[in-house]
Amino acid sequence: MTIYIKNMVCNRCIMVVRDEFEKFGYTPVNVRLGEVETTADISPEKMQEISKRLQTLGFEIIDNQQSQIIEKIKTGIIQLVHYSNEVPNINLSEYISNQVHKDYHYLSNLFSEIEGTTIEKYIINQKIERVKELLVYGELTLSEIADKLGYSSVAYLSNQFKKVTGLTPSHFKQVKDQKRTPLDEV
Repeated sequence: MTIYIKNMVCNRCIMVVRDEFEKFGYTPVNVRLGEVETTADISPEKMQEISKRLQTLGFEIIDNQQSQIIEKIKTGIIQLVHYSNEVPNINLSEYISNQVHKDYHYLSNLFSEIEGTTIEKYIINQKIERVKELLVYGELTLSEIADKLGYSSVAYLSNQFKKVTGLTPSHFKQVKDQKRTPLDEV
């Protein structure tokens, strides 16, 4: 049984969700961003208890199939942008289509309809949040960040960054008090 969970965007989230399932007596077979796999049948009553507990921690169990697809798209993008060390050799539409096992045109329309934004804008916003994070850490040059995130040039990254944030990357790095947006709010 696969249970889809909204707002599960980091490794700490995975630990928290795993711990909560274990507290209820269910040891998950696998827990990854946005998903919990268990071999146990969980009664609707117990699932409601787990759901209530997870809600107090900022998570939400998703039972609507379209919402599950949207969460898979978001999780795939977050995984790629924030936790992968390499840019895929295929274009992002193919990557997303392969992750969700659905036609990209269908996914794009569904995402726009439900989220009120395009997949492309969502990807850009995630990339900009990653750029902010890497700038704050200060371990990589802007050129290395552009390369890591698959930008064709530093100029393209800088233009996109300014368009989204209103600041140049170098100005952002100087002010550093600019708050980053939590991943589940992007």
